[in-house]
Amino acid sequence: MKKLSNKVKRRLTAFDSVNDTVLILVALLCIYPFLYVFFIASSDGTYLTKGEVNFFPKGFNLEAFKYVLSNPKFDIFTGMRNSFIYTILGTFIAVLFTYFTAYALSRPRLRQRYFIMALFVITWVFEAGIIPQYIIYSNLGFIDNIWVMIIPGAINVQFLLITKAFLDGLPAELEEAAFIDGATDFQSLQRVFLPISKPILATIALFNAVSIWNQYLVPQMFLKSDNLKTIQQILKSVVITSSNSGTVFNNVIRNGYTLNQNNMKAAAIFIAMAPIVCVYPFVQKYFKKGILIGSVKG
Repeated sequence: MKKLSNKVKRRLTAFDSVNDTVLILVALLCIYPFLYVFFIASSDGTYLTKGEVNFFPKGFNLEAFKYVLSNPKFDIFTGMRNSFIYTILGTFIAVLFTYFTAYALSRPRLRQRYFIMALFVITWVFEAGIIPQYIIYSNLGFIDNIWVMIIPGAINVQFLLITKAFLDGLPAELEEAAFIDGATDFQSLQRVFLPISKPILATIALFNAVSIWNQYLVPQMFLKSDNLKTIQQILKSVVITSSNSGTVFNNVIRNGYTLNQNNMKAAAIFIAMAPIVCVYPFVQKYFKKGILIGSVKG
């Protein structure tokens, strides 16, 4: 029996080692594109032109980042400022509306909750298309209006379902105890449910923030003014439009380092994706719990 136990332990140890190795490889594959873009941006353009940069940077410097951020030709600052405003405001409103709606739909005393939920699901499954969407948004005054990035996405049905599933899984006795103590619906929501809803709030906040930050089609269709454009639109004009139009950025010498178009494009890409990547570590401890909502439990 003891030999069998030792054999099981050795197999479990071997399995854990294989599992750790696989997870490390997956992590490296995920982080590789970020590192590659950063290394391209931080290499001397002379080595890039010669094709001598395969992965690690050569002639390491941060001049490309400084040049892209300070050059009005790229207008990165305007795009970053607008995207920050849209993301922060849009995420706050989306989390607020989503949580309040899910809370109402999870209460059994709301008799029409199934009918209302069905209406939400219908809008999620069936979409009219881009042209009717443009006509409706235009009639609502969303053309060249920052609220087009915020109001239409205030309630995402998928996130609503996830939040409702979380609230449905909480013990009903919590609310009953609050009502016995004389709490109103709002007080019950504020003092009982919100404090224990950090995992789901962090999860839907992260999902909404990533969605708004990476949004390209909506701003491209409705935000025409240069002072309202997002970082994704700016990035498109730097990386894609310049390539398709045959535009080549002139090489620049800064503090003894050569910057070519590959440096500048890589720097712009890294700057655009860095803020949203930096958000994840702050919500990671809640994200793991929230993402498992609705999974099979044993």
